[in-house]
Amino acid sequence: MVEDFDPPAVVWGRGHRGVDLAAAEGTQIRSAAAGTVAFAGMVAGRPVVSVDHADGIRTTYEPVEPTVSAGDTVGAGQVIGTLLPGHRSDGVCALHWGARTGPKTYINPLRLLQPAVIRLKPLH
Repeated sequence: MVEDFDPPAVVWGRGHRGVDLAAAEGTQIRSAAAGTVAFAGMVAGRPVVSVDHADGIRTTYEPVEPTVSAGDTVGAGQVIGTLLPGHRSDGVCALHWGARTGPKTYINPLRLLQPAVIRLKPLH
């Protein structure tokens, strides 16, 4: 992870409304869960894909060259696009992954991931 979730103190305040995950340019980006593509296009000069999920959460991925279109149904883990460079000013190629439950209510997208199951094995 290049940059962690840092929600703003006030709605329009400074903060980081998602996480930045380092990845190579051209990496296939997959939907975090099943849903419907709400948007696939340009926002502020960057390509963005947003997916609405049944639980009311919208996940957003940028900068991603979409391979899907608004209205498409996608499955969990389905490729929705390809990572492009240019999101970060420090030159690190990274996916910005965001999640929200309403127009102004952002949540940490890492909480959407299933926790790892750790199993201990006996030494002998």
